Amino acid sequence: LLKCKVSQQYVPISDGNMLWTLTLNGNMKNQTPLVLLHGFGGGVGLWALNLDALAQQRPVYAFDLLGFGQSSRPYFSSDAKEAEAQFVDSIEQWRAKVGLEAMVMLGHNFGGYLAAAYSLKYPTRVKHMVLVEPWGLPERPDTEDQDRPIPVWIKALGAMLSPFNPLAGLRLVGPLGPTLVSTLRPDFKKKYLSMFNDDTVTEYIYHLNVQTPSGETAFKNMTIPYGWAKRPMLIDGNSGNAIKEMRPNSHVEIIAIRGAGHYVYADQPEDFNHRVLQVCDALG
Repeated sequence: LLKCKVSQQYVPISDGNMLWTLTLNGNMKNQTPLVLLHGFGGGVGLWALNLDALAQQRPVYAFDLLGFGQSSRPYFSSDAKEAEAQFVDSIEQWRAKVGLEAMVMLGHNFGGYLAAAYSLKYPTRVKHMVLVEPWGLPERPDTEDQDRPIPVWIKALGAMLSPFNPLAGLRLVGPLGPTLVSTLRPDFKKKYLSMFNDDTVTEYIYHLNVQTPSGETAFKNMTIPYGWAKRPMLIDGNSGNAIKEMRPNSHVEIIAIRGAGHYVYADQPEDFNHRVLQVCDALG
């Protein structure tokens, strides 16, 4: 389905773990590579609408985060700081094994959080960072100071679900899982209709998340109720503008893509790809 030549491999890291990796145009050494980090519950396959376009003039790498997709699913620390460090270390070990000196790092959702965490620890390895609908940047607002406090029913539901992992329901229903995915998220099938006119995407999402909940458990341990990060990257909820004000001499651009929801890269892939290419081309 992809026009570019793609190589697929498991990249070994420490403790016998492996990260499932796609490489496009890996032999194009004169351009800074673009590395894609998927979001919570995702995998490399969700970049299907973007890989060809993004790999036109540079190497592109996409890998399943440790604990997700087809990558190894080890035990993560229940401590949020230690779990974050495990994710960051796995990314650095992957980079060293693949042999990248520096990269443009693009992260969506949880991948955006990890891209930021990685950049803080290894700033010389990241030439530029693109955060797409990133999770975990703002701090949870103090609901007492908000005009619209969190409704009681949401608090009750959150308390009831808190002992469970976010995707536990998908595993509980067993073989009905794909049906549950297509019922709860029919939009996913629609997003990828240009490539798949069957249940490929629904089945893929199901199989990504029906296995041992390793990264999922780590993510849960990194959150506080209602999905906020225990260790937010920024205090200001208006994250993009805050970064721009703090870094007046750096290239900080806030891009809104019309007609796109949280899954920007699948909702408006052509516009998304164009904008990402513009960023990459400006860097060389």
